[in-house]
Amino acid sequence: MKQWINKLRQERTLRQEEFRQLLTGCDAETLRYINEQAREVSLLHFGNRIYIRGLIEISNYCRNNCLYCGIRKGNPHIERYRLTEENILECCKQGYERGFRTFVLQGGEDPALTDDRIEKTVAAIRQSYPDCAITLSLGEKPREAYERFFQAGANRYLLRHETRNELHYKQLHPAEMSSKQRLQCLRDLKDIGYQTGTGIMVGSPGQTVEHIIEDIRFIEQLRPEMIGLGPFLPHHDTPFAGYPGGTVEQTLLLLSIFRLMHPSALIPATTALATLAPDGRERGILAGANVVMPNLSPREERKKYELYNDKASLGAESAEGLALLQKQLKAIGYEISTERGDFKCNAPRNKNKEQI
Repeated sequence: MKQWINKLRQERTLRQEEFRQLLTGCDAETLRYINEQAREVSLLHFGNRIYIRGLIEISNYCRNNCLYCGIRKGNPHIERYRLTEENILECCKQGYERGFRTFVLQGGEDPALTDDRIEKTVAAIRQSYPDCAITLSLGEKPREAYERFFQAGANRYLLRHETRNELHYKQLHPAEMSSKQRLQCLRDLKDIGYQTGTGIMVGSPGQTVEHIIEDIRFIEQLRPEMIGLGPFLPHHDTPFAGYPGGTVEQTLLLLSIFRLMHPSALIPATTALATLAPDGRERGILAGANVVMPNLSPREERKKYELYNDKASLGAESAEGLALLQKQLKAIGYEISTERGDFKCNAPRNKNKEQI
């Protein structure tokens, strides 16, 4: 396996069969080796500094009924909430005082969060914090809406494609949602000029090795600035409640694969990984991640934004837990960076120009 990993680090891509062998034949020693290689690449590009992003979960209302998601429209048991512009600006104020220079506004596709309202909120943050980056993660929108948010001051947009395979996408989403629409949104975001993030759930119901290879190829062609992946974790009030979750090992393997393929990408050690394993965040960083996203949301609302069971939102996963986070990072040889942490392009070695 080491020859495939060395080749991946050198050429930033593999042949189909080589990817298949790596994904199906990865034992503990292989995982250790690829994590080590990915960590070296991350250190070469970013040093031992980990960017922090302040996560503000602005609404748990959603018009969609995705089968895996705890805030799906069809869940009658969740206590809904929606932050006001004043709430959001207060979160930003607290975050700025703690050293955050990126704010991530995340939420369900809430019909009450109109384009006008989002544009106004983005403009208010931009005016108050001109030195900060603003990231949005608010789902699928028309291109015109994305353009308005960008003009108002948003810099980055996170939109996981979840799976490139259309049949698998249909297994995870209601009939009215479309894989083609999701991919078009990503193209629009890139074209407008956002630093664009996409990614997958690792171990989602119905996922196969072939699906994962499709995802690897799609991300290779899209060349996003940010790549987010975490393990699938079930939620008790969804149709997938009884399905097994993804594993730490497969998540770390894929994280390292993406780091070797995309040395300059911004890759978070996700909350889902920290939820699945007590040391999940640290292991993610040691596998090549270079971003963490502590929660800046009001404490009384955090538990309501439950995408999956037992979502971590306190301790080192919280904005007020930065001292604990710093201690945990120091224990593995890293430290917090309070820079904006924008994407810095390095030309890829692989010149694949296929249509995405």
